[in-house]
Amino acid sequence: MTTPPALLIAGHGTRDEAGAEAFRDFVRELGRRHPELPVAGGFIELSPPPLGEAVTELVERGVRRFAAVPLMLVSAGHAKGDIPAALSRERERHPGISYTYGRPLGPHPSLLRVLERRLAEAVDPSWDPAEVTVLLVGRGSTDPDANAEVFKAARLLWEGRDYAAVETAFVSLAQPDVPGGLDRCARLGARRIVVLPYFLFTGILPDRVRHQTEKWAAAHPETEVRSADVIGPEPELLDLVWERYEEAVKGDLRMNCDSCVYRIALPGFEDKVGLPQQPHFHPDDDGHHHHGHHHGHGHAHSHAH
Repeated sequence: MTTPPALLIAGHGTRDEAGAEAFRDFVRELGRRHPELPVAGGFIELSPPPLGEAVTELVERGVRRFAAVPLMLVSAGHAKGDIPAALSRERERHPGISYTYGRPLGPHPSLLRVLERRLAEAVDPSWDPAEVTVLLVGRGSTDPDANAEVFKAARLLWEGRDYAAVETAFVSLAQPDVPGGLDRCARLGARRIVVLPYFLFTGILPDRVRHQTEKWAAAHPETEVRSADVIGPEPELLDLVWERYEEAVKGDLRMNCDSCVYRIALPGFEDKVGLPQQPHFHPDDDGHHHHGHHHGHGHAHSHAH
């Protein structure tokens, strides 16, 4: 019988140790669930272990083939560029390995159910959902396609549910920001708002969302504002990662390239089309420990056919 490919989980990385440990715990739990194959995980930036170290761990365990799944909600620069570049570099470092690359998680119905649970936990049970406006807050990106995916998630969360509205905001790099999103909700007549972080695990950015929400709420006592929790390592998330793994192994890949700035000229982003592809170097790659964030990295999502 052919040995199934190993599973490699690729994470964003965070300066928040609890968030990084939540990712590592998640990878360990996937390994416990699937003892029939090696499972490893690593980060693109900010926290150890780097993705390259995770690949080396698999190679040292005798792995020659693996499927890489980005543990990311939207397809932004990391999923489109940095991870493929890192994997390409690892193939040069470890001749003889081969891999397939899965797609990001996206607003999968099972994750929307988790978001719905987070909302239910945050609201007062006496509240009528028809009087509740939800503000879904994404990470934010310089990639318009990635930001559009958060709006898509907001629309899908609203569809078929009773909330008055699901508005969208971002914690960094994109507008509207959290206070701007809350202002918009209030202008639309919202009296009860639940701020819902569109994040997998705890970390500095979800903490920032909560703090900005609390600050806005203190300045607007006429509006009831609640903060919901992040998605977390729920069974639905474990199942979805496995689904993405199986897609990658079977070659059933459906990456969204229709509105990708590296393929299509979008207004204001025309200079990105066909950009040369460069790896993103993790601060801890090759055992060198650097401090701070690496800016100015390129993207390595291949769009050639």
